[in-house]
Amino acid sequence: MNRQDAKAELVGHMKVLRAFAMSLTRNSAAADDLVQDTVLKAWSNMESFEEGSNMRAWLFTILRNTFYSSRRKAARESEDVDGVLTGKLAEKPAHDGRLQYADFLKAFDTLPPEQREVLTLVGALQYSYEEAAEMCGVKVGTVKSRLNRGREALAVAMQISENEPMELTDNATRAVVAANGGMIG
Repeated sequence: MNRQDAKAELVGHMKVLRAFAMSLTRNSAAADDLVQDTVLKAWSNMESFEEGSNMRAWLFTILRNTFYSSRRKAARESEDVDGVLTGKLAEKPAHDGRLQYADFLKAFDTLPPEQREVLTLVGALQYSYEEAAEMCGVKVGTVKSRLNRGREALAVAMQISENEPMELTDNATRAVVAANGGMIG
């Protein structure tokens, strides 16, 4: 079948294609889009149409398959008109963490060695108060006191308010400490 004959026959089926598309979509704009997609696919694959076979049936098959493919695709997608889902998927840039870590290191270096030691043992390396007290050769109350004073001093130095969430999580801190051979600073 030459292109002119194929084009003429294809155009001749437009009304029935639109009616079939309307029966599937129940929406005139969606039906028009479906017919357009069908015609584009049919025209792009005209060489696969067997001359002498039923073009209407071939077009209906393309339209039906296109419709069900788009429904399967839509089932996997979420409509996010107000951007709420997209906002939840957003990821902070990696450089923010590096900048916060640099600020943390600067503030951490200003602390007395006793507070840095306890913050590292309890805060970063996750030792218990008792284990930290034994390692430092002090009482558990002293460890708790140094830890509390060190945390407060870090919060002041980093300008973190009490209700503000910490962006550098314990897991991230532990990973950084582990990468530095267990030492902060």
